[in-house]
Amino acid sequence: MTGRIIESVFPMNINWDSIYFHNSVRNWAIALSLIIGLLLLIRIFRTIILKRMKAWSERTESQLDDFAVRLISRAVLPLAYLASVYAGFYYLGFPPRIERVINVAFLVAGTFFVLKLISGFVHFFLYRAISHHENREAKGKQLRGILFVINVVVWILGLVFLISNLGYDITAVITGLGVGGIAIALASQVVLGDLFSYFVIFFDRPFEIGDYITVDDKNGTVEYIGIKTTRLRTLSGEQLIVSNTNLTNARVHNFKRMDTRRIQFTLGVTYETSVEKLKRIPEIVQQIITSTPDLRYDRGHFSGYGAFSLNFEFVYFVNTPDYNLYMDRQQSIYFAIFEAFAKEGIEFAYPTQQLLVDIQGQPKERAENGARQHVNS
Repeated sequence: MTGRIIESVFPMNINWDSIYFHNSVRNWAIALSLIIGLLLLIRIFRTIILKRMKAWSERTESQLDDFAVRLISRAVLPLAYLASVYAGFYYLGFPPRIERVINVAFLVAGTFFVLKLISGFVHFFLYRAISHHENREAKGKQLRGILFVINVVVWILGLVFLISNLGYDITAVITGLGVGGIAIALASQVVLGDLFSYFVIFFDRPFEIGDYITVDDKNGTVEYIGIKTTRLRTLSGEQLIVSNTNLTNARVHNFKRMDTRRIQFTLGVTYETSVEKLKRIPEIVQQIITSTPDLRYDRGHFSGYGAFSLNFEFVYFVNTPDYNLYMDRQQSIYFAIFEAFAKEGIEFAYPTQQLLVDIQGQPKERAENGARQHVNS
């Protein structure tokens, strides 16, 4: 059927049974027609569908559709072109040596584009997974390290697949990779530990770029999360570099994810304060805190008798994790308490000691009721 169609298209004076390069003219015409037909279909797809996809991706803000268009242009279309040419050559017959060369060439090229396609799909799904995160740009930078590792694994497996399909025994290759992998693992245990910790940080997300964290006695803002280390910018300005293993093993305080800040403070007044004024203190402080914006009053109590003061304990919440705002509100509270206590005549306590001096030569009763000195310290 195909041969009749070809003979009706081409001039009738052609000798279709003539042999050129081990194939008849008819077979060459069929193979060429097959290649041209498939290429035309791909061209139509590229002109109509892909062009519309590009126009649609330019109108949207999402980068996933742009990534899909690039993947189709750089991997899917070249693979389709290669498959079209291979379909035409597959119809023809060649000597074993030439056929071997053609198969190897197509296998190498096909493996290359298939690996690019697999790698592109992995990139696409990973970027799609982080597209819903709030800190997408920081996550994208962090994702580069994982993509590098995945690309290395994919291309190594692709190379092993290619060697196997070329007819070579890959048992020795796999054994060599296994022995080499064990040697590398033993020689770089610390590096591999940091690499796995990097995966833990990426998927578990204990912190992200831009978060302010405290690790043991060190603190700072996360600037970069790498395959081996994470870099923090401390408050004093220097860069602190911490291995990923240390971060995953340590207790990390993430202040960026703090919703509210709980504040507790104490006040001490003198023992000479009257009962009426003592009862007024919780009301005064509560009124000051509730009238301050961005704060939520929790409690205030007479907490106990100190060595030189009557102690009160107060707790309130700041409705934002902003440290500077917390310090501003706390300062205004302290000023207001100082002014209110001065107006009410309430004195703050300070450390004092009472010294009993025994005056020699005086009766015991007089010594017991003798001079007393209050020494302030």
